[in-house]
Amino acid sequence: MIGADTLIIPLLQAFFWFDDGLQSYLQSRGWSHVTRPQSMVMANVVIGVHSPSDIARNLGISRQAVHTTINQMVEMGMLELRDDHNDKRAKIVALSETGVRMRHDADAVMVELANELRRRIGSRNVDNLIKAFSADWGEPMTEWPEAKPSA
Repeated sequence: MIGADTLIIPLLQAFFWFDDGLQSYLQSRGWSHVTRPQSMVMANVVIGVHSPSDIARNLGISRQAVHTTINQMVEMGMLELRDDHNDKRAKIVALSETGVRMRHDADAVMVELANELRRRIGSRNVDNLIKAFSADWGEPMTEWPEAKPSA
């Protein structure tokens, strides 16, 4: 059982808080409903991950599932598939003109959500979160000291 002091739970809850606020705002601005998987694909594209395989790896889902989500987003007009100049057989994912406009609205609400969080938990706490999450955490841990199996 995961204890209340485990970092992953509040991190996930914080992500949901931001994503739910983002989705609510975008719908209030007339944008179509975006599912959480679509939101995660969009976040990957925005941070510079353009290969469907890399997006699938980041999200821990199959390439087929990510292709389905990307195709939905292409149909919605949010994303485009473009030729990959490094691999003529592959496509890369990019924001469409509509996706760029949606990102502009998303950027605006992220500022508002951060301001609301400052009001709720204090500016110092928000600044500390930004500082901690912006720090170089290094490569993910892949080696572990020998441990006894859990019973």
